Formats: sequence, C-alpha cells, structure tokens
Amino acid sequence: MDHKTASEGHRVLVCAPFGRDAPSIKALLDAEGYDVAICPDLGAVAEHLDWRIGVLLLTEEALKQGNESLRQAFQQQPAWSDIPTVLLAAQRTNHAARTRPMPTGRPDNSIVLERPLGKASLVSAVASAMRSRQKQFAMRDRQTELAESESRLRLATDAADVGTWDHDPRDGTIRWDARCKALFGMPADTVVDNALFLAHIHDGDRANVEAALNGAVDPAGDGGYDIEYRTIGMTDGVTRWVGARGGSFFADGQAIRFIGTIIDITARKETEDALDRLNRTLEDKVAERTADLEAEMATRARAEDALRQSQKMEAVGQLTGGIAHDFNNMLTGVIGGLDIIKRRIASGRLDDLDRFMDAASASAQRAAALTQRLLAFSRRQSLDSHPVDVNALTQSLEDLLRRTIRENIALAIVSNEQVGFAVTDANQLENAILNLVINARDAMPDGGQLTIETSLVELDEAYATAKPEVAAGRYVMVAVSDTGVGMSPDLVAKVFDPFFTTKPIGQGTGLGLSMVYGFARQSGGQVRIHSRPGEGTSVKLYLPAGEAPEGSDTLAALRVQEGEGQTVLLVEDDDSVRVLIHEVLSELAYRTILAKDANEAIPVLASDRTIDLLVSDVGLPGMNGRQLAEIARTHRPELPVLFVTGYAENAAIRAGFLGTNMDMITKPFALDALGAKITAMLGG
Repeated sequence: MDHKTASEGHRVLVCAPFGRDAPSIKALLDAEGYDVAICPDLGAVAEHLDWRIGVLLLTEEALKQGNESLRQAFQQQPAWSDIPTVLLAAQRTNHAARTRPMPTGRPDNSIVLERPLGKASLVSAVASAMRSRQKQFAMRDRQTELAESESRLRLATDAADVGTWDHDPRDGTIRWDARCKALFGMPADTVVDNALFLAHIHDGDRANVEAALNGAVDPAGDGGYDIEYRTIGMTDGVTRWVGARGGSFFADGQAIRFIGTIIDITARKETEDALDRLNRTLEDKVAERTADLEAEMATRARAEDALRQSQKMEAVGQLTGGIAHDFNNMLTGVIGGLDIIKRRIASGRLDDLDRFMDAASASAQRAAALTQRLLAFSRRQSLDSHPVDVNALTQSLEDLLRRTIRENIALAIVSNEQVGFAVTDANQLENAILNLVINARDAMPDGGQLTIETSLVELDEAYATAKPEVAAGRYVMVAVSDTGVGMSPDLVAKVFDPFFTTKPIGQGTGLGLSMVYGFARQSGGQVRIHSRPGEGTSVKLYLPAGEAPEGSDTLAALRVQEGEGQTVLLVEDDDSVRVLIHEVLSELAYRTILAKDANEAIPVLASDRTIDLLVSDVGLPGMNGRQLAEIARTHRPELPVLFVTGYAENAAIRAGFLGTNMDMITKPFALDALGAKITAMLGG
C-alpha cells in the first residue's frame, strides 16, 4: 500500500507559526498527494497527536516557543510509538556559535533540513519519515499478533493439560512451566537444572531419557525428541508416566534451543497394562470369574475399540506397500523401455524399437488403470454420466467377456426388456462389470455358471428408510452371479474395504470391488453382495434409471483432422504435459499461445488477440480451470473450452461441472484422443 494512503500514519502535521511557511508547505505537499494539517503552535500539535499522524514537520521558530506540552504528549504515547519529526532550521554560518533547539523524541528519529531547501529534499524527507512511522504500526500489529498467538497457545496447553519446557543447551538454562514441574512433583517456584531433572526420573528409564536427550541436541541427528518415561515426584514421591515430545534448533553446527511439551499418560499406561494382563490371564480366569465375565469383556471391548483406529491405519500403511510395489514395477517398464530406446537411437540401431515402445506403453496403461481404480474407490474420478442403454451395453461385452473367462465356465447374459436406460458413465460401467466377471471367474477354478442379468427395480420409501444411503426411486439393476466357492459372512463384511483381497500376494490390489462400490455410490446408486460358502456369490449393482436420450444413441467415431491455423490458448502448469499438448497442436497445424496459470492467461483473454479455443487444466495453482473459464467467457462469450483433468474433486460429475460449449478429457490420454477432441470442438 502507498504510504500516502495507508490506513494509519498518513497525515503530515505542520507547525510553522511565522510568515507564509505553513501555507506554502501545505500547498507543496498537497500537490504531492499528502494529507496535510496545520497547527498554529506546539500546544495544538500536542492535542492532535493520534493514529493518523505519520510525521511532524516543525520550523525552528516553532520550537523556540517552548515544547513542554509536546514533550508530555510524546511521553503519553505507547511504548512502540515514536512519531518522526522533520525540523526546518535556519541556515547557520557558524555552527559552533549557536545550537539549534531539537524536537522532542529520539534523536535518531528526527531529520534536520536547513533552509533554503528544494522541493525534492522536503518531499524525500517527509516520505522517509512517514515510511518509518508506518513501520512502527506494522511492528505494533506483529506484537499484537504475537501476544494473541501466545495467548491462544496458553489456552490450548491449559485445555489439554500440557506442560512446556525451553532449554538452552549452550549455557544449560532450563525453563519449565508450572504444569511441567507438577508432573515431577515439584513446587512451582523450583529452580530446575539438568541434574535435578535426571534425579527424578525412574531408575529404569533414566538411561533411555539421557540417550534421547543427547540425540535431540546432536547436530548429526534430526533434532527430534519423542519418549515416554516415569517420573518420581520430588515432594510427593508419586510415580507418574509422562509422554514428552520436542525438538532442537541448530545454528553454526550446534543446538541453540531445545523446546517441547509433556503430558501425563499415567491413565493410558494403566489401561494398556490392564489390557495386557487381561489378555495373558483371560483363559485361566474364565472359570474363576464367571460372574464377572460380562463386565470384563465390556472393558476389553472398549480398550480394543480405542486401539482399532491405529491398528487400521497401520494395516493400510502395510497394504499400500503392495500398491507402491505395483507402481514401481510399472514405472520400471516405462523408464527401462525409454532408456533402451534412447540407447539404441544413439547407437543407430533402429530395428526392433516397437517392442520396447509397446512395453513402455503397456506399463503406463497399467499404471493409469490402477490410478483410475484408486480414484473410483475414493469417488473422485471424473464421471461422464448420461442415459445408457444397459441391455445393449451388456450384450456388446459378450465377446470380450468370453475371451476373459475360461472354457470350463458357461456364460449367460439375461436381459430384461423393461430395463431401458440408466444414468451412468458407460465406460466405468463396463469396467465395473469386467471387474465383477474377473472376480467370478477366479472364484470358479473348476468351472461353473456365470450369469449377467439386468432388471428394473423400484425402491420404496420403506426401503430407503431402512437403508438411508439409498434414495427411493427406480433403479436399473445389473447382477453378476457365479456358482463358485462363495464367502463366509465375515469375509462378505470386508469385501468393499480398501486393499482387501482373498487372492495371493502379488495377484490382486484389493481395489476391484472397492472401485465398483465407489463408482456406484458416486453415480447415486448402491452395491449389494450375497454369498454362501460352497454355493457361489451374486453382486448386484443398482444405478438410477433414466429416460432415453433424444436423437440417435450412437455417435460416429471422432477423427483427427489438421487445423487451418486456428489459435489455441493452452493453460497447463505441468511442464511435461504442456510440451506434449503443444506438440500435438503444432502437428495439427494450430497456432498455440502458452500460459502456466490463470495469471498468465487472463491478460491474453482480455486482449484483442484471436483465440479460437481455450484448453485448460482443471487443477491449476491459485485460480482453477473452471474459474478461469468463467473469466474467459466474460471477455469471449462464445469461446469453446476443453478441460484437461487428472484428479479434480469439483469435476467429479461432468454434467454439473461443464457449461455450454465445454468438454473434458481425462489424464492420462492418448494423443490421438486429444487431437480428436480438439478437432470436434473446432468444428472439424
């Protein structure tokens, strides 16, 4: 913000009581855009010292009248406030003979200008003094924020019953708050040093604590400190379990500050010990404590519930290692294939390159498919939902499904003529059916019957009340049933959990049914599974029913055509993707304007340059692609917009995200598919 228009400290207060000095100075500073006020004497100056004053401009003659009132006004200012002054002094021919009167305030916060002086010198001095004043307001605000932050921290630590410490390893200074001392049974006025601290740690924990302390202040480490130990109260002798966390700050190769928090975990430790004892002796005590069994089991259940969340997160962490393993294999195929291609091209061996290109492409497609499953499970994939003829779709999959299953499995597709259309994403529905068929195939190692059936069902309000995750209405049901090994009820309860799989390690990611479930829920439907060991499994996919679309339900395949020099504004923050799309546009004879984000694109959109198409990533830094499109339409109402997305929560349902003359393509995409989209949007 300009110092002349700041909310505080923007006014120049002038006191030049003789001649026309004051009006002249005011006229000069008014012309420079300053807010200027004139005071007839120093008493008036003292009365006008408030938050608006940025600088005092005084003449030497004004100070000769006496500045006691001004001195008192300065003394009443807050500690952070010291208003800068500019003194206009008469020219001295003999400086040693006569001493100037100086304005009240710090000498280093006063500027003395000898008259006569030029306009530039006066304006420069006023500007410098005013900026100095506004820095005082900024410092005041920072002090206020710091005080508020410290207050919030104190409230938080008080509410959580957390103690804090602050240690300077250089001189051994230790500062504990009262709560920290209380956990060691010390009075609040106890002076703490390292020896006293160690003396009141349980003998069995002291060595571990010393090792953790030394590691925390070791410059070769990460400075972290996280330990649990027992304290022995100095005055009360009480043994307490505490958990301490903290960290060190380093400068010039040494620890300069070691701070942290400490909390009482005695109750938690007692609960864990009780649970451990209960688990070790439960079998022996069943006969002895039959009357108390119900109460003890309830206690154990509560304790296990408290641990379940942490155990679940640990299991997710372990299982995601399998996902990382799959991705690493796929990336090895991509990177290795490209490396071999580069080496062969460099050595002039151009034969057999297609094999390595195909291997790299296949690995990349596998990675893309795995990513799509993860997005489907999380319900964050981009769905192109529209009315789909479910019977026609299932019939069209028959050849693919027969090639997917084994010869000892009989396939039957049973279509109900009343089914009609479902509002869904056709590609994702195909993927879901294929996933269910593969699961059914694997459940019938010795062969069997696989049935895909469609029907139209009506879920009434009573059903919706019993199953609140599903709304009442008409649904198209697609059931995939097998006569395989089936599953027990406890396995059925887990099949939709992420990463759960009954297949051997390395043969499944555990995302197939999770993807189907996520897709169905994102589409406004539901999935139900019924299974019995030895009898088989049936998975039923419910999708909202819809009306037949107007016009033909088939679209001609898009073709890639060269452009006619049209101009495309490409907005993409990823350098690699931007280069690839730019190359496709160049090969198709389009002119391209490149921008990394909305800040670079908006000036182009607001200019008079010709733009025939906007191609924008959805997930841009700062303003996203959809917001950029809205701004683009204010400048160019008819501009076509093609969105490119890899993951965008707000773009999950295309029908609610896209506007008129807008389309979307999902990363990763084939370059031909991108070219076809651009051709279609430009009327090719």
